[in-house]
Amino acid sequence: MLTYPVFDPVAVQIGPVAARWYGLMYAVGFALAWWLGRVRAARPGSGWTAVHVDDLITWLVAGVVLGGRLGYVIFYDPAYYLANPLEIASIWRGGMSFHGGVAGVVLVCWLYGRSIGKGLLEVGDLIAPLVPPGLFAGRMGNFINGELWGRVTDVPWAMVFPTGGPLPRHPSQLYEAALEGLVLFAVLWVYALKPRPRGAVGGLFLLGYGLARFFVEFFRQPDAQLGFVAFDFLSMGQLLCLPMILLGAWLMLRHRFTAGGRAAV
Repeated sequence: MLTYPVFDPVAVQIGPVAARWYGLMYAVGFALAWWLGRVRAARPGSGWTAVHVDDLITWLVAGVVLGGRLGYVIFYDPAYYLANPLEIASIWRGGMSFHGGVAGVVLVCWLYGRSIGKGLLEVGDLIAPLVPPGLFAGRMGNFINGELWGRVTDVPWAMVFPTGGPLPRHPSQLYEAALEGLVLFAVLWVYALKPRPRGAVGGLFLLGYGLARFFVEFFRQPDAQLGFVAFDFLSMGQLLCLPMILLGAWLMLRHRFTAGGRAAV
């Protein structure tokens, strides 16, 4: 068994102003997305400019935060927030849903694409490889906070989390950071180096994330207020991944069955 390295959730404090690790991880994720987006936009024939990336990332911050928070409220604990509606705005206390964040991102991509004459799939293909580094940073934030830990286990790398009781558990945050962050980023970045049919890069992200998250959920402790929501072994996260997997596979394969598949940088 490994010893969980207890962290102070506050990274930096100056007087009454405190910067928490969780918030800093979000900032790191957005900064990496902005930088990688500029790298992709600089490629010959990309059809994108640095200004496009700057504007898009700015709006995506709002989409991720609002969508992620509302997604958590709706999918994971609606009864609590119906009884305590003022708590919805308390983002600093935790409670963000990746799938809600995806919904916010899709809405922003659609609206921004319309404003510059580009389609949703084209915008999605640009940003898909930019997302996994942010997922890595976010999962590391979960690990630092000692939240979203895994199920009880006796594997040699199990840890006892301060908020998870006395039994050792899977460090599922690190599993997700590795698969959804590092592995998915490497796969997407290499795949996007060549022109692909429009929607294929975004489709690979949806498919890859959905499969990785679905797998790791078997090691992650389900949310206490929900437990297993289907067949006594599937979590809410797994159910929400199923449409992502199906949509991602369709986006990657649709050009084989239609004449409309077009290459996208």
